Amino acid sequence: MPSITASGRRVVVKIGSGLLRDPDSGLREDFVRQIVAQLITLRQQGTDVVLVSSGAIALGMRVLGTQYLPKDVAHQQAAAAIGQSHLIWTYERFFSTYRQPVAQILLTHDDMRDRGRYLNARNTLNTLLQCSVIPIINENDTVSADEIRFGDNDQLSAMVCNLVDADVLVILTDIDGLYSADPRLDPKAELIPEVTQLNASIERLAGRTTHHTGRGGMHSKIQAAKIAGTNGIHTHIANGLHPDVLLRILAGDTIGTHIYPPTSEKLSSRKRWIGFALRAKGEIMVDDGAKRALTRHGKSLLPSGILKVSGAFRFGDAVYCMDTTASRFAQGLVNYSSKELQAIIGQHTSQIEEILGQKAYDEVIHRDNLVLLDV
Repeated sequence: MPSITASGRRVVVKIGSGLLRDPDSGLREDFVRQIVAQLITLRQQGTDVVLVSSGAIALGMRVLGTQYLPKDVAHQQAAAAIGQSHLIWTYERFFSTYRQPVAQILLTHDDMRDRGRYLNARNTLNTLLQCSVIPIINENDTVSADEIRFGDNDQLSAMVCNLVDADVLVILTDIDGLYSADPRLDPKAELIPEVTQLNASIERLAGRTTHHTGRGGMHSKIQAAKIAGTNGIHTHIANGLHPDVLLRILAGDTIGTHIYPPTSEKLSSRKRWIGFALRAKGEIMVDDGAKRALTRHGKSLLPSGILKVSGAFRFGDAVYCMDTTASRFAQGLVNYSSKELQAIIGQHTSQIEEILGQKAYDEVIHRDNLVLLDV
């Protein structure tokens, strides 16, 4: 990949907790010092950088006297509260040696799915970058519960890419990249340097392995790359312990795994919010003709193409569109509730008013409110 460190480019860097936590001494300050130096170099080259950093729970675990991620939410939140202050203080201390201002931002999924809060977060981040401040972002684990949790910071980093219109996502972890098998279990596993098409076979390679101090794994990193790639963003997965790893990646060196986006086009901010910030409340299965209309011809979804409706949702909720193989290929805002859709499945638009007693819309999902996910 050619160098992207030209002025005006924007990079999101995600650091995993496995890189930050030393089981014996707590935080790996030498690692933080090296990463900070690389981020400063990128800033001096004119590249905007946003840092998404895990590690709060892992650092808090040491204070609580445990080596393993607590299973219950209350202890995870307690660990996060303890560790977050230590984490941000360490970053601020190292950045201050370069007189580089930083800002702490803690997010939950609620901040993403509420349109007003989403725009506030977007405006805040863009203002910080315009003021030459480096945002340091983490999930607000202290208050996050399952229903408002991103799941891991890989997913969060991809959503941050969408918030700030990033060009590149770099996910730093403690292995060299995506392998043909789990390198911790299979000594014959081979590193995959490039992924030009992120398909189901690549997702199967990633598996669902996790680290004992974190929630993510290679599977979550691939999912993050899918989200970023839909907006034309390149993703790199690499070992953060390699010397000058960030500078080498962004200079165009082949290191780790480079996942290419399927498109160079970027979605509008609103489409990114619909497709990737909202959580779907249900699913609509469509026939082959409806899928072709949606994916190839940019049409809206009509009730005549619907085969099945799952879940309980209301007008304005986000729902998945899936094909007859149960593959989700789009997400959109629905114009009818699940109860109403059950009554008009397979019907022509001319019959909606007769069946429901009223017809607010011809379309079940208008094309302006639909985002293709994996076509």
